[in-house]
Amino acid sequence: MIDKTYRPGDFEDDCYRRLLDRLRAHSIPGSGASVFSLLMPPPNVTGSLHLGHALTYTIQDILIRYHRQSGFDTVWQPGTDHAGIATQMVVSRELEASGIDPKSLSRNELIEKIWEWKNNSGNKILGQQMALGCSASWDLARFTMDDDFCESVIHAFVTLYKNGLIFRDKRLVNWDTKLKTAISDLEIQSREEKGTLWYIKYKLSESPDFVTIATTRPETMFGDTAIAVHPNDERYKSLIGRKAIIPYSNRPVPIISDDYIDMEKGTGCLKVTPAHDINDFAIGKRHGLEMISILDEDGHMCSSEYVPEFLRGLYLKKARKMLLEKLTGDELLVREEEIIHSIPYGDRSGTVIEPLLTDQWFVDAKAMADDAIKIVENEEIRFFPEKWKNTYFDWMRNIEPWCISRQIAWGHRIPAWYGPNGEIIVEETEEEAYRAAESLGIQGSLLQRETDVLDTWFSSALWPFATFGWPNADSELLKRYYPTTTLVSGFDIIFFWIARMIMMSLFFMKKRPFRDIYIHALVRDENGQKMSKSKGNVIDPMDLIDEFGADALRFTLAFLSVPGRDIKFGRDQVKISRNFITKIWNAARFLQSKDVSFCGAIGSVNAKLNHWILSKLKKYKIEIDKNIKEYRFDYATRNIQYFLRDTFCDFFIEAMKFHDDTETKNVAGFVFAEFLRSANPFIPFVTEQLAHVLNIPDKSAEIETLELSNDFENEVDEFVELIHEIRSEKQLAGENSEKYDSLKKKILEWPGELSRIAQLAR
Repeated sequence: MIDKTYRPGDFEDDCYRRLLDRLRAHSIPGSGASVFSLLMPPPNVTGSLHLGHALTYTIQDILIRYHRQSGFDTVWQPGTDHAGIATQMVVSRELEASGIDPKSLSRNELIEKIWEWKNNSGNKILGQQMALGCSASWDLARFTMDDDFCESVIHAFVTLYKNGLIFRDKRLVNWDTKLKTAISDLEIQSREEKGTLWYIKYKLSESPDFVTIATTRPETMFGDTAIAVHPNDERYKSLIGRKAIIPYSNRPVPIISDDYIDMEKGTGCLKVTPAHDINDFAIGKRHGLEMISILDEDGHMCSSEYVPEFLRGLYLKKARKMLLEKLTGDELLVREEEIIHSIPYGDRSGTVIEPLLTDQWFVDAKAMADDAIKIVENEEIRFFPEKWKNTYFDWMRNIEPWCISRQIAWGHRIPAWYGPNGEIIVEETEEEAYRAAESLGIQGSLLQRETDVLDTWFSSALWPFATFGWPNADSELLKRYYPTTTLVSGFDIIFFWIARMIMMSLFFMKKRPFRDIYIHALVRDENGQKMSKSKGNVIDPMDLIDEFGADALRFTLAFLSVPGRDIKFGRDQVKISRNFITKIWNAARFLQSKDVSFCGAIGSVNAKLNHWILSKLKKYKIEIDKNIKEYRFDYATRNIQYFLRDTFCDFFIEAMKFHDDTETKNVAGFVFAEFLRSANPFIPFVTEQLAHVLNIPDKSAEIETLELSNDFENEVDEFVELIHEIRSEKQLAGENSEKYDSLKKKILEWPGELSRIAQLAR
């Protein structure tokens, strides 16, 4: 018997165990069935489920369950990312808490500690994915530090290097002075803060005159290698070609012209510091300027000839304070102006990120971008919603070299060795590197191994094919499931993951990695604010699952997934979804109390009401199919809600209270079983539990073979509309209105079989 009260916590675990048993028996390679394959964006091994994850996994699970039901050979490739910086930070904190200084450990000792943590405490998110109902191909789960995956990553690096697509260079990168490593743009949080624009005088060479520049970072003046003005700025045309003197270092720098300069900003004179600003770096490249770094890796002023002695070795903030005091005393500080500007912070370290000139490894992304642009232009890969392809194009057409090296221990160590005279040898193994060195006349014992590891986005860019066994061309998984069908992801990683997967796949596989890219929106709080711990508006999906059940959370997320619109999410919406699911539960209890059969056999259908509900079911299923295929999950949830609540429960089940012959009960069982199957991808736990308790067969019945009357459907539609009109009039005007009496008389005089259920108008 179905329990009186819907309590999802009582059965969700059992439902999931039954699902796992079915998944193990589902794989049908070699059957000739069409393939539908998905890649699960690999979450960080340090991570826990948040609402963005929950949205991605819900949509993917809807797609995979729908296609599995439809007879496809389905694979949903799961796994986790080693998350180099994040994981090393987590373990380092735990070591410090236990009294161990991570810096006292050797590289291998630290890596060993990280593996211990991963095996004992990592992968928390996998259990949370299961609690959400993810029906992934768990037997294929991968970790980006698995031995075979590591081999794939190293092979990819070496191949790209030997094809001239990876190079080592001294360039400007985002530098985290606390972690002492380069980081990606995605690992930066920009904050709008109050700041100051300082106006400082630079003396002109061989002249008593000065030129005034405006800067938010006066301490970087000792890395200046030019002063730039716009070529059309009449104020400064006569100065172009002359030199200005850097205060206190007395070093002359040229005054140059460049179209980048904004004549309306500051004084129209820009101090050019190529080693400490990305825009200045570009100017420096254009004009062949010297690159002078005045900060060290810890964020202190360098002890070099370029930095005045009184500032050497000082932390940046202290150096700024001392410099401003001296500039003021020497009357070189003209004025100060309060401003609001954006400051970049490391999302993990919380420290200000400094642009720093360092030796790093880069991918020549521009050389790989052309094919990746063309395949989207030709619509061989399609974005849903389509507007996101313009975001993709904007970035790809202006793409810069991709910094792939990180100065940490945990990750894929770059397979490069350095000779005594600066030689660089790149090979997949140490043995191969030694042989290559010997061919150059270098003793292997003189080689020094690169200590940097690869950016985690490099390994995850190989996810579409390395997870299936690449570079083993004989891999059956690779042959069967690559390329994949659909990618589901958030817009924030179009650049960092999606674009790079496309570039890598086209280079290594000569095929696109997926056909469709569905970009879902950002989940915000109910006021439209971005969720953050500092704001205190973060909602833990696991709390929602504990309180309302996984189905209610899934249904809410799908219901709110309007393409191109951010989701305003609140707990009350999940409560509404739970109430709807409770209605499904109660409908099942009513049908069970009526001894309805769910075996799928209907027999002949004669009653108009039964023709009507079967016609509605047929149209409902067509709409569900259409909306899932078009990635309109919001429409599909409304289809589910309207059919169950307004069509089946509020009319057909109510009618059964006055008319429940054998044919009607058979039809009711058939319709409810079909409804549960169609709703299962969205709300798998309740539909699975009810199907289990009611002994509903797994196989879907063929409603398409039923011959249904449009005339019957139209007549019942008219009857239903009249009932709604009567109920509305009663609510608005009461039972004493003339219109109510007229409508009530009409329904009571309705001819034929529908007259038996006219009492529904009460």
